[in-house]
Order: sequence, then structure tokens, then C-alpha cells
Amino acid sequence: MGRLFGVGVGPGDPELMTLKARRVLASCSVIAYFAARRSRGNGFTVVEGLVEDHHDLLRLTYPVTTEPVDRATYERSIAAFYDCSAESIATHLEAGRDVAVVCEGDPFFYGSYMYIHQRLADRFPAEVIPGVTSVSAAAAAAGRPLVSMNETLTVLPGVLPPDELKEALAGVDAAVVMKVGRRLRAIRDAAAACGLGDGAVYVERASCAEERVLPLADTEGIEAPYFSLVLIPGTGITTR
Repeated sequence: MGRLFGVGVGPGDPELMTLKARRVLASCSVIAYFAARRSRGNGFTVVEGLVEDHHDLLRLTYPVTTEPVDRATYERSIAAFYDCSAESIATHLEAGRDVAVVCEGDPFFYGSYMYIHQRLADRFPAEVIPGVTSVSAAAAAAGRPLVSMNETLTVLPGVLPPDELKEALAGVDAAVVMKVGRRLRAIRDAAAACGLGDGAVYVERASCAEERVLPLADTEGIEAPYFSLVLIPGTGITTR
């Protein structure tokens, strides 16, 4: 029986992969990766330089990448995709091949691998290799500590309805808003409504060559990719 590995490959810069992630990738027979249609896959672009002749590649292509108006239809479609993907991986595991499922960032932090783990970890030996998250990379790119002292950090998905997002941001010490994409304007408006707009930072493609860092207030007209985020740093870093 093969072993299943969920391998966090970090936010985009291959040099931010852990030594363990590199070792596991080198040892596995199969590298599986998620990708949108007409895309090479964010995780795969990080590890592409590590692919060797002994590796078999298993592409797992999302049927959809954004939630339509009919959320129930989206959830059925994406659940069926993860069912099918898990069985494709299981075929290799049953044949005795170790499979590394690469996941940008960390597998258990908004990572697609978690849905494969949910379906297969009770059937096969499974291990998760943590990775550097986009949150850490974005804070480093912005040069802004997120939290200090006794502050708390709130992590929110940008796909929340605007009123829910405003309610969630009200009163936070510090926050990160993930999955920005087409919700950038709503996120900017919500931060401004809560008095958080001036200190907020927009970070796109953290750690990559195309990295972009801007004050959130200066993002009018920007078409944000899905994997951009917004940082709302705390203010407690005053101790010397």
C-alpha cells in the first residue's frame, strides 16, 4: 500500500519550500496537483523544477473555480470533483505507489488537499507536510508585523457577503482577508466603514516575481487575482 502525502509548497517562491517537502517530493512516485482549466496550476509551478524522470504526474483539473449564484450546484460539483480526484489518487496508492499531493501555502489552511485527506486518510497511511502560508509571505512583503503582545488575529474569507464582512471586521485587533479576487472593492469598502482602511495593505502574489504591495486605499480599478489578500495589521508593536 502506498503512502499519501499532502505537501505544502509555500506561497510561490520555490526557495520557501521546506527541506522536508523537497525530500518527500523526491521520494514519491506520483506528484498530483490541482489546476484550473487553461492553467498550469499554482502549486505545480512551484515544484516544476523538481520533477524528475521517475515521477508520474497526475493533474486534477477543477470543474469550476468560483462560486456561481447557485451555491448548491457549486457545492455538488466540487464535491464530485474531490470524490473523483481521491479515487484517481487511490488507484496509485493501492498499487503501492507513494503519492505527493502538492498544495500552495499550507495544506490545512484553505488548502484543497484537505478534501483529499478527508476522503483517504482512513484508508491509507497519510502525512501532512506543513508549508509557509501566504499570510506569512504577505506580511513579510509588506514589512508589517500582523500582531504583537496580546492582540488577536482574525482570518476571514473575502467571499463573505458585504454586511457579514463589515460585522466581522468591526472591533478586530488585526485581520487578514483571504480570497480577494472580484471582492476587492467590497473588502475595501468594508474596511473603510470600520475605520480600518488607512492602515490596510493589499498584497498580490506574495513572494513571486509578480508580487505587488499597495495601500488598500490605492487599489481602485485593480483586477485582483483570487490568491491576493488584504492585511489589516494590529497597532500594539510599541514595546522596546
